[in-house]
Amino acid sequence: MMLRRGFILFLPRLVGLLVVACCSVSIVYMLACTPKGDNQQLALPRVHSPTVKEGYEAILQEREEQHRNYIVSLKKQIAQLKAELQGRSEQLKNMQDQYPDPLDIQLDHSNPEKAQANLLAFLHSQIDKAEVHSGVKLSTEYAAVPFESFTLQKVYQLETGLTRHPEEKPVRKDKRDELIEVIELAVGSLNNPEGAGNAKHRVYTASDFVEGIYRTEKDKGTLYELTFKGDTKHQFKKIVLFRPFGPVMKVKSENVNMADTLINVIVPLAKRASKFRQFMQNFREMGIQQDGRIHLTVVYFGKEQMNEVKSILENTSKSANFKNFTFIQLNEEFSRGKGLDVGARFWKGNNVVLFFCDVDIYFTAEFLNSCRLNTQPGKKVFYPVLFSQYNPSIIYGHHDSIPSLEQQLVIKKETGFWRDFGFGMTCQYRSDFINIGGFDLDIKGWGGEDVHLYRKYLHSNLIVIRTPVRGLFHLWHEKQCPDELTPEQYKMCMQSKAMNEASHSQLGMLVFKQEIETHLHRQKLSSKKT
Repeated sequence: MMLRRGFILFLPRLVGLLVVACCSVSIVYMLACTPKGDNQQLALPRVHSPTVKEGYEAILQEREEQHRNYIVSLKKQIAQLKAELQGRSEQLKNMQDQYPDPLDIQLDHSNPEKAQANLLAFLHSQIDKAEVHSGVKLSTEYAAVPFESFTLQKVYQLETGLTRHPEEKPVRKDKRDELIEVIELAVGSLNNPEGAGNAKHRVYTASDFVEGIYRTEKDKGTLYELTFKGDTKHQFKKIVLFRPFGPVMKVKSENVNMADTLINVIVPLAKRASKFRQFMQNFREMGIQQDGRIHLTVVYFGKEQMNEVKSILENTSKSANFKNFTFIQLNEEFSRGKGLDVGARFWKGNNVVLFFCDVDIYFTAEFLNSCRLNTQPGKKVFYPVLFSQYNPSIIYGHHDSIPSLEQQLVIKKETGFWRDFGFGMTCQYRSDFINIGGFDLDIKGWGGEDVHLYRKYLHSNLIVIRTPVRGLFHLWHEKQCPDELTPEQYKMCMQSKAMNEASHSQLGMLVFKQEIETHLHRQKLSSKKT
């Protein structure tokens, strides 16, 4: 009864609300749909006017015409939108047919034929996207991808670094095999021309190859243009080949936990206490304070300055509450390879990452993580290319003062170079170092031992990660090349010394310093006369 009574009381209110809502909708509809003239709404004729009927008919006819025109306009707009939508859909379908999704190629194992067709379509599309048939607009002169040229015996290259030559035999096996394969394919194509049938034709060999050029667009592929001798002196055969890069494929995804991965930094040392003090400042900030998963092993040769070095080490230990260090003293002539080998074998704990380091090296906490991430026992060793600092006195000679060490550590053409001829700074697990046989202990003094170890790893089944790193610097110091070095070691030492001073342009400014000063003096004299 109570519910029924409540419903009866609520019903009039509900009806009232519905009436109000309907009225509101009607008013809104009239406001929205009432047509207007150019300046104002058309006025209704007065009831007592003699032309009431004709006025209403004219108004209704005019409004009907306006609505009809409005409907026609809407239909036109709808038709245009449909046509545009259809065009966009066809364009999208054509693009999908022309450039299939790499994921379809990768994941559609249920339909191998479709996956193969998509892959072929994708590879063909790479030719259309690359700069093969026509050029592309580039923003600057530096955006162009240059070609390199080659013959049967030599490669002529622009990017040489410090270890490669402008003209050289292709040393890397992959590059050598690549060019041999391309020449063989071109010879095969010439000897089996399309549409030739059984007609007799000249047989080409690799000796007919004149020259070739090639360049790689990293996201598309490598273009090769090869020229062969023709039938007469001034005739040539040209073959264009393209090696398309396939779609990116996922190899693996894994979580890597380095929370408990300790690095043992091994530093061989003789004298150089002031340099060791600078090294320990870097070690304390980056290794102890920021990283914290680190051990230091110092292998010291001789006794001169030994107490000072031990004092620096002990003071750091006390001030930073750092106990993870080992000091080994050897009463013999300095040998970098011997020091690193002794330090590596002295470790008695679990398998550990070894970082072979020198006292004139500066590293960051980010580099220590790179050291961990790029090593894996029985799998990978890490050979970073460090950035070598030029002589600050030359770089900043025109400044009022030389900036602080931290401000000097910037990677620019004017401040240093990638030391791609050096293999001394390396990270590997101790087990890999022991299994490979360690250093060649017959090598004494400076240089050579690092290259021998590097070659051992290259000759093994381990993956060697060789890459420039932004957090590892060789600090400039005056280099001495003692007379007791062998001729080969002395040559390597002098080459290293020459590279360390300054960039090509900066050394040129020193060579032509007198001419520059003479020119400036003449400029001053001429300005005084005027």
